Amino acid sequence: MISLSACHETYHEKKHKKLAPKPIKKSMPKPKDSDWVELQSLDSSFVYDIRYATINNFVHKKMYPCSKCYVRRVVADALLKIQKELQKKSLRLKLFDCYRPGKVQKALWTTRPDHRYVADPKKGSMHNRGLAVDLTIVDANGKELNMGTTFDYFGKKAYHSYKKLPDTVLKNRLFLKNIMQKYDLEPITSEWWHYSYRKKTYPVAQWIWRCPNTEK
Repeated sequence: MISLSACHETYHEKKHKKLAPKPIKKSMPKPKDSDWVELQSLDSSFVYDIRYATINNFVHKKMYPCSKCYVRRVVADALLKIQKELQKKSLRLKLFDCYRPGKVQKALWTTRPDHRYVADPKKGSMHNRGLAVDLTIVDANGKELNMGTTFDYFGKKAYHSYKKLPDTVLKNRLFLKNIMQKYDLEPITSEWWHYSYRKKTYPVAQWIWRCPNTEK
């Protein structure tokens, strides 16, 4: 026979269970298009040759403290999709430049004040806003597809409109252009390697990334 006190306890236990608050599930904040991200942290399959972290560039000086590729999240998402599509063909993206601090833009402009190739720092570059990348495509062995000129070649031969090139080069440039535009990254007239996201804009940034202790 069950006692009244036992029934009373059972009732209160049930009541307590009904009134107990549900645990709150903690969720990560949703990434914003404006967030800064290091591309390498999202996908390690990209290839890098960040030229301004070396002396192998048109100013012949090391402009960055170390080799890093930061972009806005909206650009990173597009690059991830492009990389995934290229990998189906045993190809990958190779990046020469990504976010570029404003003060570096000033130094580049001082060396070559030509708006066809370097944006005036008074206005700022899409690179300074984290919305542009300089890149090419490499094959399974890491060899660059022939695009007709080197990166940062200043001349008509690097223009998209220049057609006095081998068919293979023209096809490679068009292939790069088509896949970049498919994911809203648009070219400029004078550089086959430069693409930017233009549906949004952000202020010119000046911050410089931290480098591992092993890099100087």
